[in-house]
Amino acid sequence: MISEGSLVLKEPQKSFKNGDQVVLPPYGVGIVSGTTTRTIAGTANQYYQVDFPNGTSRAYVPVAAPQVAGLRPALTQEEVQGVLERLNNGRINLPKQWAARHRRVTEILSSGDPYQIATLASELRRWDLERGLPDLDRQAYRRALRLLAGEISAVLGVSPKEARALMDAGEDDELN
Repeated sequence: MISEGSLVLKEPQKSFKNGDQVVLPPYGVGIVSGTTTRTIAGTANQYYQVDFPNGTSRAYVPVAAPQVAGLRPALTQEEVQGVLERLNNGRINLPKQWAARHRRVTEILSSGDPYQIATLASELRRWDLERGLPDLDRQAYRRALRLLAGEISAVLGVSPKEARALMDAGEDDELN
């Protein structure tokens, strides 16, 4: 899977194993806790069981086609820096017309691609500083930051607040 620009997101794995840290848009970071067989419409299929940190959510993703559901490996610690750079310097051309922009923003957020989400957040922050954001764009900006903070905190083993501090550090540099 290649993201916009020059950075490349690692190719999706063909299979995941117990304990792998994964991302399932729009739910966020989870842990593969094994596989299970479930029968749906009379057909038995294998599914990855993905548990999410709050302990109450669980998803089942087909082993045969995890990429169809958007399941991907979580970022590595090395990739976090690239995402932070995109968050601070990323640019994307968003449509000026609200409906087209809303479709594009929703598409990016639903993709689960952290590089695209960071680029979107960077552009929305720039728009906010230049002219302010309409309500739905502001909500999209906050959602992008939440998604990124959730993945960065899980990957680095820090709190979401500490992840936001890392994310905001580049923003402070940019404003000075």
